[in-house]
Amino acid sequence: MEPQRPPTPSAEPPATPQWVPTERDIADARITDFAGFVQARTGFQAPDYRALWQWSVDDLPGFWHALWDYFELGEIDGEVLVAPDMPGAQWFPGTKLNYTDQIVRQFRTDRPAIVALTEDAEPREVSWVELIDHTAAFARSLRELGVRPGDRVAGYLPNVPEAVIAFLATAALGAVWSACGQDYSAKAALDRLGQLEPVVLITADGYRFGGKAHDKREDIAALQAGLGSLRATIAVSRLGLEVPEAVPWADAVADTGNDAAVIETEAVDFDHPLWIVFSSGTTGLPKGIVHSHGGVVLEHLKAVALQSDIGPEDTFFWYTSPSWMMWNFQVAGLLVGATIVTYDGSPTHPAPDALWRMAAEVRATVLGTSPGYVLACIKAGAVPRAEHDLTALRTVGITGSALPPASALWLGSNIGDHVQVSSISGGTDVVSAFIGGVRTVPVWPGELSAPFLGAALDAYDPDGKPVRGEVGELVITRPMPSMPIRFWNDPDGSRYRDAYFDMFPGVWRHGDWIEITGHGSVVVHGRSDSTLNRHGIRMGSADIYQAVERLPEITEALVIGAEQPDGGYWMPLFVTLTAGTELTEELKSRINSTIRAEVSPRHVPDDIILAPGIPHTRTGKKLEVPIKKLFQGADPARVVERSAVDNPDLLDWYGGQRRR
Repeated sequence: MEPQRPPTPSAEPPATPQWVPTERDIADARITDFAGFVQARTGFQAPDYRALWQWSVDDLPGFWHALWDYFELGEIDGEVLVAPDMPGAQWFPGTKLNYTDQIVRQFRTDRPAIVALTEDAEPREVSWVELIDHTAAFARSLRELGVRPGDRVAGYLPNVPEAVIAFLATAALGAVWSACGQDYSAKAALDRLGQLEPVVLITADGYRFGGKAHDKREDIAALQAGLGSLRATIAVSRLGLEVPEAVPWADAVADTGNDAAVIETEAVDFDHPLWIVFSSGTTGLPKGIVHSHGGVVLEHLKAVALQSDIGPEDTFFWYTSPSWMMWNFQVAGLLVGATIVTYDGSPTHPAPDALWRMAAEVRATVLGTSPGYVLACIKAGAVPRAEHDLTALRTVGITGSALPPASALWLGSNIGDHVQVSSISGGTDVVSAFIGGVRTVPVWPGELSAPFLGAALDAYDPDGKPVRGEVGELVITRPMPSMPIRFWNDPDGSRYRDAYFDMFPGVWRHGDWIEITGHGSVVVHGRSDSTLNRHGIRMGSADIYQAVERLPEITEALVIGAEQPDGGYWMPLFVTLTAGTELTEELKSRINSTIRAEVSPRHVPDDIILAPGIPHTRTGKKLEVPIKKLFQGADPARVVERSAVDNPDLLDWYGGQRRR
C-alpha cells in the first residue's frame, strides 16, 4: 500500500489572520505601484495579489521584462527567456549589466548607507559617499593585484561594512565573490574557499561574540598556507592586532578619488558569475552554488522592493553572517537605496532581548531573525515592546525554519500588533525565497502568506500530481532567473541535476514538505528528506518541534526516524532542558501527551533522551539526516563533515548513543 501523505497537525492555527493590511498599507505598497505599471503596459488588471502572481508565472517573459523595465535597468539586447526548460533555461542572452552599477544609482546624501553595530563600540555610520568612495578605491587596489573578470576573491570576515565594500568592489570588476564568517574554523573555510582557488583573501584580525574577543590570526595563517592561489591578503582591524603578510585595509582604500560616484565597472553578461554561496556541507565537501549578476539583481529587486516593501526610507537589519545567504539578501537593501545594518556580535549579549534593543536604537523598520531566537526570547520571559521603543518597526522577517503559530502570536503581543510577521522560505539554492510575506496580503499565524512573484510554486504527491489541503513536496514548475547557473566543479552538470531534478524530471524539487491552504497561504512542515514515517503515515519534523519546544522545560529538541535492519522503525526524541530541570518520568509523559494531542498519536517517540546539545549546520539547521544515518550504523566520517557542524563534539556523543 502506498504511504499516506503527512496529516495536517491537529493543533490548528487560528482561522483569523493576526495581521491584515489597511487600505493605506495596500495603497502605499510598492507592489501596488508595480501592478499599476503592469496594467498600463499590458492592459492586464490584477484584482488582487493572487491574480498578479498567477500572471507572473503564466507569462514568465512578460513578467521579468516588466520587472526589468519597472526598475529601469537599461536596454535589453535580445530575448528575455530562451529554452525555458529546467535545467538549462537561458535568461536575457546578449544583455549586459553589473550588480555594483545598480548600487551606485541609489547614491544619496540624506541618510547613511550602512549602520555598523558591534558589541564593543558605539554605532558607526557609513555614508553613501564613503561606501562608493571606498568601493572605487578597493576596486582599484584589486585591479593593481591583477584581479580580472572571473577571478575569485574570498572573504573570511565578520559581518562588518568592509565585507560589503569588498564584495561590491569584486563585483564591479566582474570578479566572483565568496565568503565565510569567522565562526568557521580554518578547515571549514578551506573546505569551501579552497575549491575556488581565490587570488585575493579579505579577512579581519578577529571578532567579538558574547563579550569575548576571538583572535583569528592562527586560522588566517592556515588559510594563507592552504590557498596556494593567493596573490595577496588584505586585513581589516577589529581587535587592533597585526595580521602577518597582509595589507592593512586602510591602505587598500586609501586611494580615494574626488568624485564619490565614480566606480569603474565591467559590463558583464546577464549570466556572468556574481558570487558563489555554499551548501551546508554536512556530507562531503560543500557544494559551491554559482549565481549570476542578472539573476540576482532581478530576484533581489523583486524580493526586497515588491515582496518585502523595502525602499529608500527604510532601515533594514537582518541578523546574519557572511556565511549565510541572508547576508547577500540584506546587502540587496542597497539596491533600493535603503540603509542596511551590519552586526558582528551575539543577538543575546548582554541580555536575551539584545537584538530588539539594537533594532530600537537604529530605528529599524524591517528586522530579520530566526524562530530559534524568538523561542529563546519567549523562554526568557522577554517583553520587548515594554523595554524598547519599537514604534519604527513595520515588519519582522523570519527564516531558517518553520515559525510555530504560538511564536507568531507572541510576536504580535510582545512586539506590536501593527507589525507584520513575514516568514520566508527559500534557500541558498536561489539566494532568495519562494514563499513569504506580501504587504497587501494578510498574515495567518504559522503560515507564509503567499508564493513570491515569478515562483511557480506547487505541492506534489509522489506521483507528481498537485495536492491542496494536504502536505506534498515543494516544487517549482517553471524556471527562475536566480536558479544556479551551475555548481562549481560540476563540468557535466550531473550534481546540479541530481540535487533538484531527480524525483520529478523537468521540475525543481526543493526538499521541503509544504501544504498550500484553502486561502492560498503555505505551511512549511520541514525537510522532506528527514520525514518521519510511522506505520505509513508521514510527518514533518517541524510539527514535532512546534509542539515540544513550547514546553517551558525544553530548550530544544531533535527527532529522527531510523529504519532498522530487521524492518523495525525507531523514533527517538532528543531534548535539551533549561537549567535546573531534570528529565523525569512526569516530564516524559507530558512530552508524549503534548505530541499525541497536538501532532499525532502515531508520532509519539519510542524514547525520549536527554542530550548535551543539538547539533546544527553553521547556518542553524538541525542535523536530522546525518544523525539518523549515524543511528543506522553509518561510518561517522562519511556521514557528516565535522567542520560543517556548529559543535562537532556533539557528534561523538550521538555516535556513542547509537542503538545496537
